[in-house]
Amino acid sequence: MSTQSTNVAFLIGTIAILSLIKTDCVAVKEYEKGFILCVTSRRGMQDHSYQNLTNVPSNLPDDTQYLDISHNSIRRLSGASFSGLSQLCCLKVTHCGLQEISPSVFSHTPALKVLNISFNDLPIVPDISLKQLKILDLAYNLYKSYRIPASFQNLANLDVLSLGSPTALSVNYNDFDPLSNISLSHLVLGAGIRWQKYDSGALAKLKSLKTISVFASFCGEASMFQNLLADVNVTGAKSLRIITLFPDNCNVTGNFFDSMKTMPLLKNLTIENTWINSSFMEVFMKNVWFSHLYDLSFVNITYNEDTPDGFQFRTINHSVNLCSITFNGVKHYQYKYPQINMSLEAFSNLTYLKFSGTGMNILPCNLLSVLPSLETLDLSDNLLKDTGFWWFYCSPTSVFPKLRRLYLSKNRFNSLSFISEKTNQMKTLESLDLSFNSISLDRDCSWPAQLIELSLANNILGNNVFNYLSVNFEKIDLSKTGITAITQKDLSRFPKLTHLQLSSNSIQVIPADVSAPSLLNLYVDQNAITTISKLAGLSKLKTLKAGNNPFVCSCDSYWFVSVLNKSLLADWPLDYTCSTPPSFAGVSLSEYKTSELSCEMWLQAAVAVPIFIIISAAIGLVFYKCDGVWYTKMLWVWIRVKRRGKKNSNMLKNVSFQYHAFISYSHQDSGWVDSRLVRSLEGSGFSLCVHERDFVPGDWVIDNIINCVESSYKTLFILSKHFVQSEWCNYELFFAQHRAINIQQDSLVFILLEPIPTDSLPKKFLRLRSLLRQQTYLEWPNTERKQQVFWASLKSTLRVADKSMVLKDVALAIADTATLVTDQI
Repeated sequence: MSTQSTNVAFLIGTIAILSLIKTDCVAVKEYEKGFILCVTSRRGMQDHSYQNLTNVPSNLPDDTQYLDISHNSIRRLSGASFSGLSQLCCLKVTHCGLQEISPSVFSHTPALKVLNISFNDLPIVPDISLKQLKILDLAYNLYKSYRIPASFQNLANLDVLSLGSPTALSVNYNDFDPLSNISLSHLVLGAGIRWQKYDSGALAKLKSLKTISVFASFCGEASMFQNLLADVNVTGAKSLRIITLFPDNCNVTGNFFDSMKTMPLLKNLTIENTWINSSFMEVFMKNVWFSHLYDLSFVNITYNEDTPDGFQFRTINHSVNLCSITFNGVKHYQYKYPQINMSLEAFSNLTYLKFSGTGMNILPCNLLSVLPSLETLDLSDNLLKDTGFWWFYCSPTSVFPKLRRLYLSKNRFNSLSFISEKTNQMKTLESLDLSFNSISLDRDCSWPAQLIELSLANNILGNNVFNYLSVNFEKIDLSKTGITAITQKDLSRFPKLTHLQLSSNSIQVIPADVSAPSLLNLYVDQNAITTISKLAGLSKLKTLKAGNNPFVCSCDSYWFVSVLNKSLLADWPLDYTCSTPPSFAGVSLSEYKTSELSCEMWLQAAVAVPIFIIISAAIGLVFYKCDGVWYTKMLWVWIRVKRRGKKNSNMLKNVSFQYHAFISYSHQDSGWVDSRLVRSLEGSGFSLCVHERDFVPGDWVIDNIINCVESSYKTLFILSKHFVQSEWCNYELFFAQHRAINIQQDSLVFILLEPIPTDSLPKKFLRLRSLLRQQTYLEWPNTERKQQVFWASLKSTLRVADKSMVLKDVALAIADTATLVTDQI
């Protein structure tokens, strides 16, 4: 073997036996795109799969956007099944044994954009007329013909269509006529079986196709396959995907891809889930050499050598357009290394090379330098170790002279310091992916200055990982690395940082003081974050992904829910739900409503203080208008009487009185005294001393006054303007005050018939002025209700029959009066 050739060991090393990846639906990626397109809230998602249903569930919410009723026993869809679901956008009915669809079934779902009814028993392609429909999956049903109903011409927005049936063995010329005027961009055709017939021109009518996926076997049918390629060329499709081209142990004869060199528009070719031998590869590569292909991919292939010298390919003197080659999943059953004899220098224009899932454990030395234009190398999902990639036997003059992106995910790399040292040999390397390895932080790292992007996702590293990274990094992926906290000190190490991914860690909080002036994208989804405060230090942030965190729906989340511009959130609102409190658990954050007033203390105070003042003023006004002051004074009198009753009981124990009260009043007020005061009190059993009636005739007036004052338990002064003008009233006040000082302190009772300003009293009434300022007095009210309170209060001060009766009467009077006060207010 020449020095310009290389053994396949250079390329794939020790090849492991890998199982093929099988998918239920070849339009899975498109369907996922449709799901993202349709669903905006988890409340709009209804999953009723695996529930042994025989009919579509009734009483579905009117706001249902996504409905999954797969894996049930629903044989028929009727028109009433989806009544009221005007917002339904995505419907999945797979593995249900579905046999019939009523023509009117989708009349109630005008918003439907994604419809997946694959893996059922539909005997024909059903009539469907939905103007908004974008993705339609009808694969793996039991229709015997690919004949498309005329109603499909109304699917003006249809973008992806998947058709496949294990009983449809032929593709006829007129099968796709209704799609000729539809702007269909991707057609998936076939169910993995061998076709018996393909009419030339059947697909040529679809002029808008950009991608064609053919899921059919063509073993021994080279001419039929070439007719298919000719139609693909007419459609102008740029991408062709061939699935199960040859079944296992197929004896490949004929030049299947001979017409590929006459297909100038075809740029991307993928051969997937198929058996390939070395004979086919030799013929196939000659066709590739003369084709206009830009991208060639082999996915989940089984390789077998049916030639004694393996794969032999001598370089043809012709420039090759191929710039991208992918081997993703390779199985090899032979017990020796496959051999390949070709010059890699022929691929001098190759910019992208991927060997993934091949079991490679050693990188060939020549590969390090024979691809001068290579910019991207993907060796993910292999068995490479540190010394397997940087093999100590290799001594290249240059290591990938133009390589910019290196993907080493899902391998067995370990020493981060060793890797950092070796990357200095790659003078143009900008991006390195070391995710899903066994990376350890052994010692300090020395990264090349031009390396600006690093992924260490899915390695157990911890919080110290930031100390082992370069200050030149602009993009860092530390998802699922065991980080529990992020600090300002960590971020300050990276002044150029623009992208930071911290998904799937145990971070509980993003510090409010965190600052990264250059940061554009921040991913902190699937952590333990309960709330996100104002990110004032992230002024240039354009994308924030923070979904699937246990958010607390409270005032702590006010800024995030109400103020933050939701256009920054890449996963809003679907992945944002409340975790606590329990009353909001599961509620979408987009539905949680709060207000600045309920959350900001200063705003609450600013609103509460004026309201408190207004309410207080209103209460004060009502209190004033309803004579609250007067009632308060009365209540205070009753309280004083009750408190002083016990104190005075001992002093008056051995004292007897002839009268309950002596009444001191002006003669001009005798009308009110006789008609009101005397009648009311004596009518209640009180004994009163009235000077016009009870003074002893012939005695000196002063003696009569003194005797009456001393013989009375209380002295009632009826105060009015006439009282202060009476000389005798002054004498009576003097003697009564003198008695109060020496014998009974509370013997004076003042009744104010009319307002008398204390400052207007004559100088001879200085004592009265002082008493009115210091002692509570009763005012004669104008209203009848208040007069009842007045009499009750006055009578309670005069009851002295015995100790127990006095206290009881006073209490009863106060209770009665309190009821009157309450009624009045």
